[in-house]
Amino acid sequence: MLDTVPAESRLRAHADRCARWAGLVAGVVVAQLLARMDSDDLGAGVLYALAAFGLCAVGGVLLGDALAPRPRAVVRTAGLTPRRVRDQVPPRMTRLLLIQAASFVLLLTVTTAVASPDDLGRAGRALAVTCGGVTEVHSPWPGSFYAVPIGVSLAVGTAVCAWALHRIAHRPGEEQERRDRSSAITAAWGLLVSTQLLGAATTTSGALTSTTCDGAIGTAAVVLLAPLVLLALFTVAWSLFTVLAPRTARR
Repeated sequence: MLDTVPAESRLRAHADRCARWAGLVAGVVVAQLLARMDSDDLGAGVLYALAAFGLCAVGGVLLGDALAPRPRAVVRTAGLTPRRVRDQVPPRMTRLLLIQAASFVLLLTVTTAVASPDDLGRAGRALAVTCGGVTEVHSPWPGSFYAVPIGVSLAVGTAVCAWALHRIAHRPGEEQERRDRSSAITAAWGLLVSTQLLGAATTTSGALTSTTCDGAIGTAAVVLLAPLVLLALFTVAWSLFTVLAPRTARR
């Protein structure tokens, strides 16, 4: 049986897969470098490393999409129904990721509002709790010291992914191919959201559970933040699988 897939298309598909892997590998390398650069023990290295990993994953998927095979048919057909981005993305996971993104923004808003300066006067880096006349200061805490750069990375990644989804939805090609590409972009954005939510929720929970003046604070942290951590772990696994094992590659 003759191979009907053009050699150029096979090479571009291979380049697509390599770009996705390269984005994840670059994310791991950059994340490790940022984590090791935290020489002042500020805790910023780990949180920034998670943001860098997510952005590198997004970049790898976008690069892979740019190298992906394009339709080469002489005659193309198009339906009369307008294409919408929401019709191309996986509905359940997209809603789940939107909930996580909203939870992440809400978490950073609350932690920034209650944050305090640390012992060196750096604003938004610690949590001060006063109970029974005793004040405890716990850090790191995801206040403005960490929330501002992390929020900027999330906003940039979200804008780029939204642009890519809009471009994919309105370009020519097979419907299934557009859905697969949109799923990959959604998964890359999911890595950006879920990894940062995981880091912020874990840091917040660690600071709250370490308070000794009121055990109710630690209990509330576990009850409220543990589901977010578990949900983030689940979406990280789904996002990695979707990026590394796309349906287009298996077909």
